[in-house]
Amino acid sequence: MGTQGNPGAPQWFDIPYPASAYTFPREALLHRVRFDNDYMHLELTDGRIVSVPLWWIPTLHNAEPKEREKYEISRDRKMIVWDPDKCSINDEVRIDDYLVPRSSG
Repeated sequence: MGTQGNPGAPQWFDIPYPASAYTFPREALLHRVRFDNDYMHLELTDGRIVSVPLWWIPTLHNAEPKEREKYEISRDRKMIVWDPDKCSINDEVRIDDYLVPRSSG
């Protein structure tokens, strides 16, 4: 499809795949968590990787790297938990908080 007769009209392109060929995630579930010096990388069961800057989470940003690794993934696979009885961090991170925009208010 083109716009040869009307140069100001939008140009349309053929789409080679139907919408049914694409993958749209239905749910975000944690598979694995890894850390580097600047980010917490959330690997999800559907193949996505979400990287969250550590400075967004002060308890993790200010913790020793070894302490960050002492997390547990909740049974529903939607939360990362640091138990203060097992490490120096007392915090929970919900993956939905980093996937869905929040209103400021």
